[in-house]
Amino acid sequence: MPDILSPDRWANEYKECAGKYQSPIDIEESLVTRVSLPPLHFSGTSDLPYTSTLTNNGHTVMLEINGTEPIMVSGGPLKETYTFQQLHFHWGADDSSGSEDTINNHSFPMELHMVFFKSAYNSFEKSLNHKDGLTVVSLFFEISNRDNKAYSELVDSLKSIIHPNEQVELPYLLPLDFFLPKNKQNYFTYNGSLTTPPCLEVVTWIQFKHPVLLSHKQLDSFRKLQSDTGYLTHNARPLQPLHGRQVLYNTADLKSAAPQHSPQVAFALLSVLLLFKWSS
Repeated sequence: MPDILSPDRWANEYKECAGKYQSPIDIEESLVTRVSLPPLHFSGTSDLPYTSTLTNNGHTVMLEINGTEPIMVSGGPLKETYTFQQLHFHWGADDSSGSEDTINNHSFPMELHMVFFKSAYNSFEKSLNHKDGLTVVSLFFEISNRDNKAYSELVDSLKSIIHPNEQVELPYLLPLDFFLPKNKQNYFTYNGSLTTPPCLEVVTWIQFKHPVLLSHKQLDSFRKLQSDTGYLTHNARPLQPLHGRQVLYNTADLKSAAPQHSPQVAFALLSVLLLFKWSS
């Protein structure tokens, strides 16, 4: 029987894991296309939920948030509205690596994925059958000398879910806004896949550029969690080939989104302007 726990063998059981639009990827900033997309619009993220359940499922830490109204995202590269399903984390054995996506081959110590399904398809499961079924809003973490108070309650609750299949209700109900970065304008976006089997290529990725800061102590709390085979670390899939996909970088600065002229073009434009001035 193939070892489906090993990413290099996933395609033996799940053929789409060998597809051409797989995630994660390395985002090479010199190769991205700068654009200025409509603003991302989040709704329900400031509402207090009535339950927040944190689970160690043996592969990651997952947070499910239930409120009176659904949490949604639209705008940016999305043509329609998407509904929040859950969020989870990927991390490594130390502060040098752990994220799934990388930027300029730089790995971050941890990455958060907020999973949304297309609202028109009514459920996460039905959305898996459509190329535009999911969007994952993702952000990186870097190390700070201070604790991030917005994450303190979640981190403190990790000690209650050390073992696989344990879960706990967060004692203080926090809105999703607490976990989102302040800067929601600068992000990369590309078409990709789930990063675990069956690796379905149904995901629009929205990867915020600027990382959120956590202390080493807070990140180390994740590394104390256990899976069925030992400590729960290295739960990130290896990087996948880009296969010619376009990666967009959204910026609110229209000037930076505009193409930059070469020195030769700039000199030619200046010459035309001077010629016009002399002849008038």
